[in-house]
Amino acid sequence: MSHVLVPLAQGCEELEAVTITDLLVRAGIRVTTCGLDDQPVTASRGLTIIPDSSIERLETTDFDLIVLPGGLPGADFLRDNTTLQQLLKNQARQQRYVAAICAAPKALAAAGLLDGKTATAYPGVLQALGNDQITISSSAIEIDGNVITSRGPGTAMDFALTLIELLEGRNKRDEVEHQLLR
Repeated sequence: MSHVLVPLAQGCEELEAVTITDLLVRAGIRVTTCGLDDQPVTASRGLTIIPDSSIERLETTDFDLIVLPGGLPGADFLRDNTTLQQLLKNQARQQRYVAAICAAPKALAAAGLLDGKTATAYPGVLQALGNDQITISSSAIEIDGNVITSRGPGTAMDFALTLIELLEGRNKRDEVEHQLLR
C-alpha cells in the first residue's frame, strides 16, 4: 500500500486539502496529514483541520508521495518551513513523487525541484518567481518525471485522481472515479 504525506499549513486551501486526502483514502492509500506546528490548522476559508501529527513528530519520513495543498498564506508557510524543505529534497533524491497544487508549487521551487521542469500553478504564481529554469505551463495538470503540479481548486479532483493513477494504477483510478459518479 502506498503511503502519502499531506502537509497542512495555516491558511491552506481547504477544498484542495480535503479533496486530495479524501480521494487518496478512497483508493485505499495510507494518508498521513501533518501540521507545521502542534496546532489545529485554520484553512483559508475558516475550516479547522486537525492534522494526524506535526511535521516535527512524524514517525517516518519514507513516503511514496508528498503532496502540497495550496492556498495563501499556506503556500508561503510551506515554502518557508525548513523541515518540509528538507523532506522535499530527500524525497527528490530518493526519486519519489512530489506534487503541489495552486500556489504550493512555489514550495517545490524553493527546494529547487522545479529547475529544468515543466510545471503549472495558479496563474501568476510561478511567473512571480522569475526563475527562467522553470518552463511554465497553463495546463490543468503537469507531470514531469516525479514532479506533479496542478492549477487550483477547480482542478483538485482531477489532480487527486492523477495521483491515484500514478501510485496505484489506472484500474484503481477508474474504480474511485466511478464511485464519484464522474
